[in-house]
Amino acid sequence: MKRKDYISWDEYFMGVALLSAQRSKDSNTQVGACIVSPENKILSVGYNGMPTGCRDDDMPWERDGDRLKTKYPFVCHAELNAILNSGSPLKGSRLYVSLFPCNECAKAIIQSGITQVIYLSDKYADSDDTKASKMMFDMVGVTYKRYIPTEREITLEL
Repeated sequence: MKRKDYISWDEYFMGVALLSAQRSKDSNTQVGACIVSPENKILSVGYNGMPTGCRDDDMPWERDGDRLKTKYPFVCHAELNAILNSGSPLKGSRLYVSLFPCNECAKAIIQSGITQVIYLSDKYADSDDTKASKMMFDMVGVTYKRYIPTEREITLEL
């Protein structure tokens, strides 16, 4: 008999994005992303972190102060890392991400051919960056929808 309590595709891919977020060294914000083909195959994953070769221990992780002493000019966002980590064409793919993309990531999403964004949180919805993202997505037809958690608890024992 076929099992009935298996997770949905959305639960699976958002779960992969959330698991990827756990790789982030950022003490304030952990973001993960998972890019999926129209055939439901994982094409790439990413999380927010410093560029390859930049030692995490030597980089700033602060949120306030002199800009060059904060994380903001240095951190690569999860979405951009997932796009750059992919070895496959992304045209027509979906992006599952734990936080709605900023305007810079929105540009990369559009340029890469991703056509749908499924996000968990939109906590910066009132920011100009997020408003710009939505304006660009709307202009080019990239759809976006909030992932509604199912409250299912999944435990991984490693």
